[in-house]
Amino acid sequence: MAETITTDVAIIGAGPAGLFAVFECGMLKLGAVLIDALGEVGGQCAALYPEKPIYDIPALPAIEAAGLIENLERQIAPFAAPRLLGRLVTAISGACSDFTIGTDQGDLVRAKAIIIAAGAGAFGPNRPPLAGLAAYEASGAVQYYVKRREALRGKRVVIAGGGDSAVDWALALRGIAASIAVVHRRPKFRAAPESAAQLAVAAAQGEIDLVIPYQLHALHGADGTLGSVEVADLDGATRHLDADILLPFFGLATDLGPVATWGLELSLHHVLVTPSTCETSTRGIFAIGDVAEYPGKLKLILQGFSEAAMAAHAIHPIVHPEQALHFEYSTSKGLPGAA
Repeated sequence: MAETITTDVAIIGAGPAGLFAVFECGMLKLGAVLIDALGEVGGQCAALYPEKPIYDIPALPAIEAAGLIENLERQIAPFAAPRLLGRLVTAISGACSDFTIGTDQGDLVRAKAIIIAAGAGAFGPNRPPLAGLAAYEASGAVQYYVKRREALRGKRVVIAGGGDSAVDWALALRGIAASIAVVHRRPKFRAAPESAAQLAVAAAQGEIDLVIPYQLHALHGADGTLGSVEVADLDGATRHLDADILLPFFGLATDLGPVATWGLELSLHHVLVTPSTCETSTRGIFAIGDVAEYPGKLKLILQGFSEAAMAAHAIHPIVHPEQALHFEYSTSKGLPGAA
């Protein structure tokens, strides 16, 4: 059902940076609404790798992506921000202090400022050009994301790719999958050096079969049930790998989608912002997280958190031009409205 909402800040994107922006706005007594094209919050953390550990969140030596989202949900709960999920923002009109945002479901959001936290934009997997691929995708024999490691217990798994996702999941599925084969077209992997070293050790110990240098060539099975993956080397010689599941990790195809039509200054698939405020070329519209670009930008979740704080503080005088903002630490001010 379409909704009409009036608020201080419209946050487009409900990944980690967008969720934390709700908190930062709430601490400044700014009302916010979350809008996301996905049907759940969490962005790529929830959609692509919920069980993958993250190691660079301050004070958390390791936390699974789904756990990080759960913690952020608890952190923003006191602010009760409305959510419009499964909605794609199709139009933005108006100007600073008086924006109107429209969605593909007919919702209208009126806000004084906008924060774009859309990650890399709309994303989807780069699919291998294999005959009959759709049938295996439909049955789950070909998967591009691993949501639950336990779903692969006892399965013969073939992983294709040479980046972090391929190497990380090959290592993570040890002791769970019945067998793991990693197909890559060259001996050198693009993954983090430490992970690549661990992969080499696992291969030497017989835990993982490195199928190098080979590329995917064909899928063999019936009615969506996979029996083997055929691979070919650079000379065209082929071999068959017994398989129940194929995990092709060839990266994501990303698209800014409607963001590219909003008149903001762009650099390739990113939105250019002022580093000190994260404001875009349009007054009152801010961008944070992976979608934002400026000199020295690091694509880290923790940097997205910092940008959320900077954007919220820059928005305060837009929403409350008559109020001076006196910076306070959360240890002294507590949560707004808390006893």
